[in-house]
Parts: sequence; structure tokens; C-alpha cells
Amino acid sequence: MNDIDAWVWWLVGAAALGIPLVVTALPEFGMLAVGAVAAAVVSALGFGAVMQVLTFVVVSVALIAVVRPIAARHGRRDPQLATGVDALKGRQAVVLERVDASGGRIKLAGEVWSARALDTGRAYEVGQEVDVVDIEGATAIVI
Repeated sequence: MNDIDAWVWWLVGAAALGIPLVVTALPEFGMLAVGAVAAAVVSALGFGAVMQVLTFVVVSVALIAVVRPIAARHGRRDPQLATGVDALKGRQAVVLERVDASGGRIKLAGEVWSARALDTGRAYEVGQEVDVVDIEGATAIVI
């Protein structure tokens, strides 16, 4: 065990940290692995154990403190391209048949849809423009 240089052990540690990174997809393991690689470089340059551990800690903590918030901020973004029924919410439609709480028909995105008024006491007449607030099955809910 004494015949193996410390930098090799740091690389083994980096590889060992790469396994849970792949299995769990937690980026923190990758940041710790990068810290271990940095410690291996410091070890290969001939620095002692204290400097190696200090390098591992500083690089790992710096990556977690800097990269993790940036990655989290990018992960919270809403998708920029809405597809399917989500793309229809918020669009305007034209009433083809009177729409009230019990039903009706609208023209939405070039297609005829069944529709229902969100407000049960409200009715929309033919030719009126309405806004789609939700889609329930094949029925557009309008205001």
C-alpha cells in the first residue's frame, strides 16, 4: 500500500465519487470528484498531505458554492416552448355556437372545439371573442 503514490489514491477517490454521480444524478458528487482530481494534481506536484486535503476541500466547496446555485437557477426555468393543450391556454377563440355553462362551440387555432364558460352565469354569443383559460379533455374552458 505504501508503494502507490497519493495522487493515484486521489484519482481512485474521484472515480469512486463518479459512480454515485452517474447512479443518482446528483451534481454534487461530480464537484467532489473534481476536487479529488485537483488534489491528485497537487499531490503529483509534490505537495504534502495537508495541501492535498486543503485543495480538495477548497475546490469542492468553491464548486458547490458557485456552480450549484447557477445550475439550480437554470433547472427552475419554465419550458419556453409550450406544446399540446398547454399551447392553447391563454389563446383567443371565436364563438361559433352560443357558449354557456352547459356547452357550445368555438374556433380555436383553426379547429372547432367544444367549449364551456368558466362563469356558470355567463354566456357568449356567436362571433364574440373569448379567452381560453383551460382545457379539460376535448373541451375548452373560456372567459
